[in-house]
Amino acid sequence: MVSSSHEAMHRIFQKDPALLTRALQQVLGVPIPEPREFAAMNVDVTEVEPVERRVDTLLRAETDEGAYLLVVESQGKPDKRKWGSWPYYLSYLYEKYRCEPVLIVVTQNSATARWAAQPIHLGVRGCPSLTVRPFVLGPDNVPVIADEREAAQDVPLAVLSAMTHGRGPKSAAILESLAAALRTIDAESAAVFVQFVDSCLADPQAQQIWRDLMTAINYFWRHPLAEQVREQGREQGREQGREEGMVRDRAQMTLRILEWRGIPVPDAVRARVEACSDLDQLETWAQRAVHATTADDLFADGQG
Repeated sequence: MVSSSHEAMHRIFQKDPALLTRALQQVLGVPIPEPREFAAMNVDVTEVEPVERRVDTLLRAETDEGAYLLVVESQGKPDKRKWGSWPYYLSYLYEKYRCEPVLIVVTQNSATARWAAQPIHLGVRGCPSLTVRPFVLGPDNVPVIADEREAAQDVPLAVLSAMTHGRGPKSAAILESLAAALRTIDAESAAVFVQFVDSCLADPQAQQIWRDLMTAINYFWRHPLAEQVREQGREQGREQGREEGMVRDRAQMTLRILEWRGIPVPDAVRARVEACSDLDQLETWAQRAVHATTADDLFADGQG
């Protein structure tokens, strides 16, 4: 299970290595050749004994023009120590593998992205012996994918969009579109992507709505992240009765989805949902809330 945004921001490229070259080509305009195949590599770049050094993700991309080493670093905040470690990584990897190393920094923070994009110059000021220019993927250049059809066309890129823009004002539309797009891929991959996104959502409300959306489409409950929520539900159930707790939670989840999507919830609708004690009916309403345009769409069939 992915437990932090740091892990998720680079491990998504282990899940789908081709996403990395698409991002370089389409987002940053880097003319890297189209890889024929990828191979995950040992991230350890320690030399002999002294200091242990590890990159976050290291991939070897085979292209018609030769092999490239794609070095991915997830960066949460500026860290001047990277000005020494990043050049070291590239020099060491080139010497060891005799392949062209490419440094890609991924971040959720615009200020960190600007910092990371600065060239690193080592040597005489104005005439450096070594210059490192990181490629940076962050909220200022990763596309905002808030359309369901666009998300379905490239689900991994839509996941990266959600991970990168999860703190912004457009997070609601991004998450809703991604939730729908996850229906178009296999459940195992969807469960992994769900973890990545959940780990990167720093806003508690956005994270809760994401979990509500995943519950409604039955992906959330297929991966370990659900165990924590299930345990919370079991404890609530032991205190107030398991069935009663599940009914209450599902009713509140339905209302939260509508509110988070910006759909007004009249008092009559709120009262009807909260008064319902049929768990199956509430499950139906929760699923409808994901796509409803008005609160009354919950009751489209006139039942319940």
